[in-house]
Amino acid sequence: MSVVHSSRGLRFALTLALIATGGAVLAQGDTPAADSAPLAAADGSGSYEVGGIDVDVTGKTAEAARYAGWRLAQRKGWMMLSQRLGGSGGGLSDGALDAMVSGIVVENEQIGPNRYVARLGVLFSRARAGSILGVAGLGQRSSPMLVVPLQYSGGVGQVFEKHSDWLDAWTRFRSGSSSVDYVRPAGTGPDSLLINLGQIGRPGRMWWRSILDQYGAIDILVPSVRLYRQWPGGPVIGVFEARHGPDNAIIARFTLRVSTGDGLPALLDAGVKRMDEAYQGALRDGRLSTDAGLSYSPPTEEVPPADDAALAEAAAAAAVAADPTLATTASTVVSVQFDTPSANAVSSAEAAVRAIPGVRTALTSSLALGGVSVMRVGFDGDPAALVTALTARGWQVQGSGTTLRIRRPLLPPPSVGAADNSTG
Repeated sequence: MSVVHSSRGLRFALTLALIATGGAVLAQGDTPAADSAPLAAADGSGSYEVGGIDVDVTGKTAEAARYAGWRLAQRKGWMMLSQRLGGSGGGLSDGALDAMVSGIVVENEQIGPNRYVARLGVLFSRARAGSILGVAGLGQRSSPMLVVPLQYSGGVGQVFEKHSDWLDAWTRFRSGSSSVDYVRPAGTGPDSLLINLGQIGRPGRMWWRSILDQYGAIDILVPSVRLYRQWPGGPVIGVFEARHGPDNAIIARFTLRVSTGDGLPALLDAGVKRMDEAYQGALRDGRLSTDAGLSYSPPTEEVPPADDAALAEAAAAAAVAADPTLATTASTVVSVQFDTPSANAVSSAEAAVRAIPGVRTALTSSLALGGVSVMRVGFDGDPAALVTALTARGWQVQGSGTTLRIRRPLLPPPSVGAADNSTG
């Protein structure tokens, strides 16, 4: 039973409408009757919720008593919310509360001719209440997570193939205050084809990624419940598992029990809240990270590394572009090996080779201090002409063609004169 009311001024218009709330009654401000839709939309408004407010009031009529009970619940709920968020707990006028309250949740109520006894919950608009209390509208939330509610009942598992009590529980859950951004399919249209029991057992990332793109999510949460009924109308045991990702990694597992079958909606509602707490804890601990296979990364073209000869040719081409007169003769790349006992030997050898006419570039491509390094030389002309030029400058040259080995000539030892005190 749902009671829809508009909290404008001091008047409440009470309208009755049937919705599947599992024993809970939701009074939502400015909400049309919900019996026109086959499934209620999931509430993700992010309203502040304060529950467990007990009221016991009297009035001239049942309607007046109920109206007074809701007003009293608004006042108590505001004080509880203010204290919870660090405020002073001061009261507000009924007019200000009417503009701030977005809904009344009836957890349990008893209505008499002139008395109203109930346990209520109050939903406060996050934007308006947050501005008064000086708190942020919404905290940091996770990435969008696709919720796939899996229920086993009577040994049969189902997701969206048929309507289930577990799906109803997730639809009733108000996730706006959660740090997890739930994406909850309605279970209609193609949902039963895309997301079913068979898909949960498939770890293939490519198909999961295609499904996630359809719903605007980047990861999967699989809250599952196995229901065990002791006998018809008797106790019901629910074994809950909070799973995550295409590999069904278990985040938490717990068991709840109710004494009668009529308490199944309350059992599932409590299970959803415990699931949400488990997922929020996993998010804080870093256990809710997205699988790398579900994140799309565009393919990158691998560029093969250029060899030293190609680098030298590119350098020569750049030199020709800077000075077109250099392009009159053909350029040859020569690999020159030389001794490098120190860093100064490297720079001096490069400078000496660059000083030879016809040499465009002389760059050390392989450095080995204390050993033999390799220099790539871009030379305009025949490599034999380079050998002749190096020999003329006092280098010892070995090899031929485009591979040469050069050394500095060994200097003769200095002559030592005869000592003055020598004999003989």
